[in-house]
Amino acid sequence: METMLQGAAPQAVPADLIKDSDQMKFAKDVIEASTKVPVIVDFWAPWCGPCKTLQPMIEKAVREAKGAVKLVKIDIDQNKMLAQQLRIQSIPMVYAFFGGRPVDGFQGAIPESQVKEFVARLVQAAGGAAPGEGGADDLTAALEHAKQAVAEGDFELAKQIYAEVHEVDPANLAALAGLARCQAQAGELAEAKATLAKVAQKDKTNAEIVAVQASIDLAEQAKAAGPVGDLKAKAAADPKDFQARLDLALAYWAGEQRQEAIDELLAMIKLDRNWNEAAARQQLLKFFEALGFTDPLAVAGRKRLSTILFS
Repeated sequence: METMLQGAAPQAVPADLIKDSDQMKFAKDVIEASTKVPVIVDFWAPWCGPCKTLQPMIEKAVREAKGAVKLVKIDIDQNKMLAQQLRIQSIPMVYAFFGGRPVDGFQGAIPESQVKEFVARLVQAAGGAAPGEGGADDLTAALEHAKQAVAEGDFELAKQIYAEVHEVDPANLAALAGLARCQAQAGELAEAKATLAKVAQKDKTNAEIVAVQASIDLAEQAKAAGPVGDLKAKAAADPKDFQARLDLALAYWAGEQRQEAIDELLAMIKLDRNWNEAAARQQLLKFFEALGFTDPLAVAGRKRLSTILFS
């Protein structure tokens, strides 16, 4: 085996291994690209001292991985809407995407040894578990089974599987997020909150955790929204009654009418983007958070929002 490796030609490193991107190319450079290899997204700014320390370490680790992972760098000063959508509150902030969805991340400058461990985890995730890690394989298979159950609408089965994975691996973020989402779907908001309370503070900004928290927040907001029929009549009588329209969007959301909820808020933003300190836009971003960054409705909605805001 060693002889074969010594005689092998050096592995070519992709030309786009490390690149700068922006909110308009995010779907292609990150979401789409991560269906092939993990993509690390480094949110930074020119004025950020820790960013200047961390970024070279990430670049070095990515180069050493020889194409097993990619790095996309995004300047938050030039991409404020994307930073807001992803709830980037302080930098440096690093997310890792794989299979079109966020799978890991960390905030703040960390030692180079931890950066290497972070990249190594992603490489392992892309290539499968290392030999002797049958337990990890079992958990991965269980999580995939749970995801399939969710896709088929069997939330009770999914909840049971996520609970079992959590029992075996209490710190597993995918299990915690999945369990909380299933509980929220069943209207068990107190239980969902209790599940998210088990998430370590350092993982609170994980994209899946943020999405579930947004779903819980929206479910609580929607309770006070009122009947859709009454709100539609009220909004139709006065299209500039923005509070009624905001409540209508929440009522749509509560009734699983996601597209109608998004359409209503986009129409409000087009009429008056600054109403009530941009309340419609803030609510729309909450919808996108709850849907997840790769959901087709969220992707299409973000494009429409960009068109309105930058027209």
